[in-house]
Amino acid sequence: MPDAADRPEDSATAESAVSSPAAALKPLDVDGVGAILVGTIAWGVALLACLLLRDQLASNGRGWWSGVCLAGFLLGLPGLWFVRRRRAAYTAR
Repeated sequence: MPDAADRPEDSATAESAVSSPAAALKPLDVDGVGAILVGTIAWGVALLACLLLRDQLASNGRGWWSGVCLAGFLLGLPGLWFVRRRRAAYTAR
């Protein structure tokens, strides 16, 4: 197996990595609030659907889906609090 020291360094390859179109892209200026909000709402809607279909899910051995949806919704709430707090800190600067 060739050692890293045995591989020739190609300066053209290193330069092309820097000048590639991907290197010219700037990061998006998003705060994550929208993504967390949509995800939390989606878990809440899924939880309501699972609660409405609780008997059918339980009879098919999928009663645990309600717990997964509840966990997703409950974990989204502190996540939403965190990203909103972070956004407020960014805009205060």
